Amino acid sequence: MSKEKVVLAYSGGLDTTAIIPWLKENFDYEVICCCIDCGQGEELDGLEERSKLSGASKLYIENIIDEFCDDYIMPCVKAGAVYENKYLLGTSMARPVIAKKLVEIARKEGATAICHGATGKGNDQIRFELGIKALAPDIKIIAPWRMTDVWTMQSREEEIEYCKQHGIDLPFDAKHSYSRDRNLWHISHEGLELEDPANEPNYDDLLVLGVTPEKAPDEGEYVTMTFEAGVPKSLNGKEMKVSEIIAELNTLGGKHGIGIIDIVENRVVGMKSRGVYETPGGTILMAAHEQLEELVLDRATYEVKKDLGNKFAQIVYEGKWFTPLREAIQAFIDVTQKYVTGEVKFKLYKGNIIKAGETSPYSLYSESLASFTTGELYDHHDAEGFINLFGLPLKVRAIKMQEIEGQK
Repeated sequence: MSKEKVVLAYSGGLDTTAIIPWLKENFDYEVICCCIDCGQGEELDGLEERSKLSGASKLYIENIIDEFCDDYIMPCVKAGAVYENKYLLGTSMARPVIAKKLVEIARKEGATAICHGATGKGNDQIRFELGIKALAPDIKIIAPWRMTDVWTMQSREEEIEYCKQHGIDLPFDAKHSYSRDRNLWHISHEGLELEDPANEPNYDDLLVLGVTPEKAPDEGEYVTMTFEAGVPKSLNGKEMKVSEIIAELNTLGGKHGIGIIDIVENRVVGMKSRGVYETPGGTILMAAHEQLEELVLDRATYEVKKDLGNKFAQIVYEGKWFTPLREAIQAFIDVTQKYVTGEVKFKLYKGNIIKAGETSPYSLYSESLASFTTGELYDHHDAEGFINLFGLPLKVRAIKMQEIEGQK
């Protein structure tokens, strides 16, 4: 009788490499590795040989960069979704599309289980598992780091020794390094000196995608972008797909020290964690999109959209992508984007994104209204009646308080 199959979310790192023989030894599974390419670049090199050496029967490398950009990143950009005022959801956005692809491979292979290497303290275990439960409630989920009675390894040294015992000699050492997660949108850094919020980040060792503002060029650089219905279409006059625009913005932003944040965030599991995130292209894209939105959205819509954008960020952060609530809010957001079309111009300079003009055929800005020499649409005398009515509750309360104070 053939063995049951498990699909392992495989990154090629030490943790997921050690999990391969562990799954075979403890559960007698046939292990099928699945690496989801969200734009992590050279991190994918050598995975075929490494997975087979570790005992996997098969390796899938699934390129989902465009799907990630079009169907997961852009809804967040349109929503203006930022978690706790700083975090642009780089890891959070990628997890649901990874979960979706893991389920697809599991169905294709007839696997009965999906395994991930997320720790029992982090957010990713929630994001992966909520996605899998929503799409495949019948598939078993294996989370080794939570199975402390079976998964006894608690350090990199122990994992390396475990691999050696199983005849796996890999190019890993026990030297500690930052814990990182990378995709096309960002790279996150945790660990080492960052574990103490009192410490300043060692940016010279830490940064991967760019430089600090101090090391950025002394000359600024102008950039123009066009949007259609909230989606970026061209960069500096060249039409490109979204993934290409983000990649180019990463280069520009990294060069000028854009998008580096140091944040202590509230994890879903209840603890605070500290990390440094590099999101050069994403920071520029979000800023450019917002720059155009402020020109075309009316006040009431903009106000509600801001509130729902914060809610959207929370939903994505908590791994609730495949939910009716996310779909409903996204439907609202899509309506607001109908007229977010036009061109924005800005200058990148030492960590700053400086506005340099914006135009749209749907602009609600009226120069004749906004200027000091207002036209016929605005009569200064109308303001007096408006202020009287707008301030009526304040005046009524003040009169009442005067009466009360006079009776004392």
